[in-house]
Amino acid sequence: MTGLVVWFTGLPSSGKSTLAAKVAAELGDHAHVVTLDGDEVRDALRPVRGYTDEERDAFYETLSRLAGLLARQGCVVLVPATANLRSFRERARHLAPSYFEVYVDTPPEECRRRDGKGLYARAEAKLPGAGVVFELPEDPDLVIRPEDQGAPARVAAAVFAFQRSVN
Repeated sequence: MTGLVVWFTGLPSSGKSTLAAKVAAELGDHAHVVTLDGDEVRDALRPVRGYTDEERDAFYETLSRLAGLLARQGCVVLVPATANLRSFRERARHLAPSYFEVYVDTPPEECRRRDGKGLYARAEAKLPGAGVVFELPEDPDLVIRPEDQGAPARVAAAVFAFQRSVN
């Protein structure tokens, strides 16, 4: 399998990281898989990236470039990261040798219920950086909903089919 960036987008607490981990397990025997979880990469970068518009833009450019670099080396790079603006995801698409977008379509009330980081509570309190706009994907390659049974296997199968179509 040649390199590919698989970007998991969706609201915070929608299940992107959980789904990506399960997809990594599905793909693991068939490809060299690397996961670049947005939160983990943000924590690893120095200097620390904040949440202003400019800092978000710089962070998503860095994340997109890292993902593209690894994909060009033959890795299947799973990127569970909100990338709240379409321009962030379009940049990732442009920088990747191949790009596959998975929209994790979890209703906001379910995301709020799952919110372990307190993002939704901070947004309701009107704190800076919380409650930013999420631009829905216009044409994702795959849409996954919380009730979807077998979602990791469906994503893995779709990734394999996509790879066959671009090679």
